[in-house]
Amino acid sequence: MNDYLKNSKKSEGTKKLINEALDILFSVGIPFSGKRERGLESMALAFLAVSGVKKSWKDAQGQNEHRHIKTRDIIKFINLNFEENISPGSYDDVRRKHLKLLVLADLILNSANNPSAAPNDPTRGYTLSGEFKSLVTYYGTEDWEIKLKLFTKNRPSLSEILQRKRDMPKVRVTLSTGHILDFSRGGHNQLQREIIEEFLPRFGGECKVLYVGDATDKYLLRDDDKLRELGFFELTHDSLPDIVAYNEERTWLFLIEAFFTSGPMSEERILELKKALKDCSADLVFVTAFTSKNDFRKNIVDIGWETEVWTADNPDHLVHFNGGKFLGPYKKTLP
Repeated sequence: MNDYLKNSKKSEGTKKLINEALDILFSVGIPFSGKRERGLESMALAFLAVSGVKKSWKDAQGQNEHRHIKTRDIIKFINLNFEENISPGSYDDVRRKHLKLLVLADLILNSANNPSAAPNDPTRGYTLSGEFKSLVTYYGTEDWEIKLKLFTKNRPSLSEILQRKRDMPKVRVTLSTGHILDFSRGGHNQLQREIIEEFLPRFGGECKVLYVGDATDKYLLRDDDKLRELGFFELTHDSLPDIVAYNEERTWLFLIEAFFTSGPMSEERILELKKALKDCSADLVFVTAFTSKNDFRKNIVDIGWETEVWTADNPDHLVHFNGGKFLGPYKKTLP
């Protein structure tokens, strides 16, 4: 579970419950992007107040238990139970900010004891939907994962709805293992396809792809167990190359950048990766892939020494930066 409250001065028990609330919301697809720590905390506190949870998620109540709580009472609940001193006059922030995404996702409803009650009915207030309330009572139990899977099955998350995801044409890539990847369309992803299907079979030997990211899915493929075994850094790290592949026989780890508009294996990039991979047990091979020799020519001054360059328009050849390692004549052959 992530710690979303790194700057909080609250007691450990209170922080734990707020982090659990955020873990639940993230698991059901509430988007966190663009929200600062205080914004996330306020959303979690409002969720806890609506659910009536003070210590245990088993105590959650919702629509079926006729718990309907007004915004002013939400503030009172938060102040009383979660070490806050929120002004009663800020009740409108609860509706407009803190509960907004949860209401949009239909996790929290603005309803009354009587479903057909008028908007000004005195029993009207915020409540957990029956399904969502049932789900949260399993949080922290051995049944949580299966209950979460059932809850989210065939239910688009708010994150997906707000992104307006469409079934766009994909670039299909088949790995040597037979595994199929569907990249979103675009020049960068097309080049990644060429790397996997053309470069690695030629120069990687019996390589296995351990990580590849997509423009719309940063972790399209990831083999966490093997990466961890090799001493690779956490995949949340900003230094991730586009493709990571491993040759078990040679213990070579290929770190490949697919250059489309930026990002060759420069001296700075190499040093950054070497530092991040100081505990890695494999030998590192740095590669920059270009779509064409013309793209390579335009960026040649940025390429670091002791790296390889491959171009998709000449797939049978490599350019090795630092020729001393391979200095020597080639066998004479007539055309």
